[in-house]
Order: sequence, then structure tokens, then C-alpha cells
Amino acid sequence: MGTGERVPEPNHHPDARWCDWQPSARYSVGVEEEVMLVDPADWSLAQRIEDVLARLPRELAQRVGAETHQATIELGSEPHGSVGGAIGELGTLRLALATSLRSMGLCAAGGGTHPTAVWSDTRVSPSGRYQLIDKTMRVLARREPTFALHVHVGVADPEAAIELMNRMRTHLPVLLALSANSPYWQGRDTGFASARTLIFQAFPRTGLPRRFADYGDWCGSVDLLLRAGAIPEPTFLWWDIRPQPRFGTVEIRIMDAQCDLERSAAVVSLVQALSRLELEEGYASSASMRAEEVLAENRFLAARDGVEANLIDPERGVQRPVREVVADLLEAARPHALALGCARELDAVDLLVAEPAAAAQRRLVERAGMEGMVAANTRRFEVAKLITT
Repeated sequence: MGTGERVPEPNHHPDARWCDWQPSARYSVGVEEEVMLVDPADWSLAQRIEDVLARLPRELAQRVGAETHQATIELGSEPHGSVGGAIGELGTLRLALATSLRSMGLCAAGGGTHPTAVWSDTRVSPSGRYQLIDKTMRVLARREPTFALHVHVGVADPEAAIELMNRMRTHLPVLLALSANSPYWQGRDTGFASARTLIFQAFPRTGLPRRFADYGDWCGSVDLLLRAGAIPEPTFLWWDIRPQPRFGTVEIRIMDAQCDLERSAAVVSLVQALSRLELEEGYASSASMRAEEVLAENRFLAARDGVEANLIDPERGVQRPVREVVADLLEAARPHALALGCARELDAVDLLVAEPAAAAQRRLVERAGMEGMVAANTRRFEVAKLITT
């Protein structure tokens, strides 16, 4: 373990096999996208998840699910060997969802937050998991909903998963900066590029996890929370990155949901290429992996300023523009993107840098108001043919 301490064996939880690792194809990707349900009558959130799920075609219903709040629906792809495959499936799901919602008088949209939602209109989903969240989180569960993009990366064995998690922590602020897509909250501009980050981190067990010595260290830490009754199962750990033993993946969760598929594809390709870069080359320096305070500060700066942020370089002791950091990462990751077949999607990271999503939302609001911005984003959500054809 490296500390000389023995980790408790994870065999006290009723399901003692929860941490058994289910191997998956190396560097495969699966994508989960939290989507807002919108009422086109006034472009507000539609608190109708139960009605929607009951009326979806069976094939689509198998690929979507409820989330904590009734105005949220989650689309989830199967695992794919390529980013193109995962994004192609996500595009198909988007089109099918948009078509089904139209028959119900509803729309869907992407983005990290809805710009005018308020807590008093928010409804928690009625299923057992979310009612438990409501009971234990209390007022925190009744906040405005947030919408994230989650990427699962396949890992063959659990020790590699912990190594990948420890190393990818160093890139999380950059991924947040590139994906930041939620400047508005409760009808006002927060001044942040990702207000979603601020809202969601009010929950416990969010943010950056610590480094773990090995898989036993992680299992023992989670098992302690399970045995003590603090959490009912491991997915109540809502960290920015976490292992998922039942899928054999490391799940990267820090990103805001994107309005269109091209931006989603860029983010997913960078996650996949960086994962291969880290496990094949060990790109992250030991100094950057140990710099906990720096990582926390960089996460804040990325949420506040997006791609305009200056992030702290712990090795040089200076701040560097996100654009410089991204350029270095793309140079290092491009050979891995070529090997993985996602070089084309990775090229779209330049779009995330040149045309930040939060700035695009602000320009839309200047021209058309907040309702007009939501309306425009529902149209962008439906242009799924951009990637799938």
C-alpha cells in the first residue's frame, strides 16, 4: 500500500462482491448525457420525467433513465471501441428522444444549467433512490437541477483503474475549463463559466477524490462508508472521477453537458486519448499528482473562467493560460488519438478553445434573452445528424 497500514477487507457490506472488478475492453468508451426537459410554451423546465418515461418507445426507454430531478433525463450509450461509435449512438438517442418528446409537447436541450430555473419549481423524482437522496440531502436535493457529461473509459484490471484515476485527476481542471457551459443560474449571470460546478458541489462526496495507494486502499475506504451506513452503495460517491467496478471503467464526471454533439465528441475524444497517454506513457508528473492544493485551486479557476483561466503549474510555480496547457496536451495526446481512431474528433477541441460554450450562451442571451437562448439550444440538441451521418 505504501503507508504500512492494512486496509480493512471489504467483506462486511451485505453485498461483499460489490468491488469485484469486471474487466472491460481497454480504452473503450461509454457516454452518459444528462439532458433537460423543456416546455416550449415558455422555455421553462418541464417537471415530467415519469410521464415521459411511461410514453417512450421500448427501444429508447432501454437507453434512458431518470435522474434526481424530474426535469432531467439521462441518455446512455453502450460501450464502444471508438468515440465515433459512442457519439453516433448518442446522436441516434438524441434524435429519437426529440421525436418522442415532440409528440408530448416537449423539447430537450443540453447545457450545464437551465438559466431561469429556481428551487421552488424543482421536483425530486419519485423512485426509491431519489427519494432517499431527498430524505438524506434535504434542502440540497431541492436545488435547481444540473446537467453533466460523464465518460466511462474501459480498464482491464482494478490496479490500472486506480493508476488512471490518480493520473487523470491532474487533467480534470482542463476538462472542466473546456466543457464549461453554464454561466446562468436563477435568472442571472453568475460570472462563472460553470455555475453547475458550484451548485453540485453543495452535495457531500463531490469534487476531487484523494489519491489512492492501490485498489485495496480504495475498496477499504468505500467499504468503511458502506459498513457505517453513511452511503447505501458506492454510486452515492459523486466525485469528479471514480472507478466503476461493475462496468470495469473509470468514470470521468467533471464536465458540463454540451449543447451539440460536435462539442461532446471533442470532450470524449480528449478523455479517451488522455487515458491512453497516461496508462501507456505516464504523462502526468509526480509533482502535479501530489499538488492537492493546486488541483483544488485550478478546479475553482476553471469553473470561474473556463478557457480564459490561468492554471497553476506546480512544477514551474507559475500560472499558465489554459490555451497553452491544452496545446501541450493535444500534442502529447494526438498519437494516442490516432491509435484509437479519434483524431478527427480530437481536432474539434480547437473549437472548444476558440469558441467557449459559456461565451456562446452569453452572446445568445444578449441577442434573444434567456428564453431565446434555451429555444436555440433545443434546436442544437436536435441537429444530431451532424455527427451520425
